[in-house]
Amino acid sequence: MVLPIVAYGHPVLRKRAREVEQNEPKLDQLIQNMWETMYYSEGVGLAAPQVNQSLRIFIIDATPYSNQIAGAENVRHTFINPQIVQREGEVDMMEEGCLSIPHIREEVARKYAISIQYYDADWNFHDEYYSGMLARIIQHEYDHIEGILFTDHLSTMRKTMLRSKLSNISKGRVEVEYRMIFPFMKKSSKTKT
Repeated sequence: MVLPIVAYGHPVLRKRAREVEQNEPKLDQLIQNMWETMYYSEGVGLAAPQVNQSLRIFIIDATPYSNQIAGAENVRHTFINPQIVQREGEVDMMEEGCLSIPHIREEVARKYAISIQYYDADWNFHDEYYSGMLARIIQHEYDHIEGILFTDHLSTMRKTMLRSKLSNISKGRVEVEYRMIFPFMKKSSKTKT
């Protein structure tokens, strides 16, 4: 089932998400719904807080980058209770966007490589290293479960310049191809561009 995406300004996006229990009710269904939602919304990553679930889960599918990044075709993962244990390398600037902050793309500085530990959907433990674009996607989604948005990494001046656009998003004054939950509206909405 495709779930609505929570928009900028919603309090769930600012909470540090809680750990997932192995016997979490309806966990398999949530993960399946997240995959359907991410694909429907044309994202490459999605965190549980973005579908109004304050849980430490995110998913990524880097296959859209497989023609640009070696090995990306094999990176379609569910990350449960992830922990970034190390960030290393040069700081790299690259443009990022977010399903919760539609139509805004900004240059964000992130470390080039990470080491991360997590459980997959079958509760197998993983200790992995990622670099480049894959590390960036993971760091972006990891920020979501920490209550951080990519706009938090911007300069004060840049945030000031975006203030009215961000306010419009939180008030539902944005057109998207997927359903969204806006903090200042009672119901989710879907508008076509």
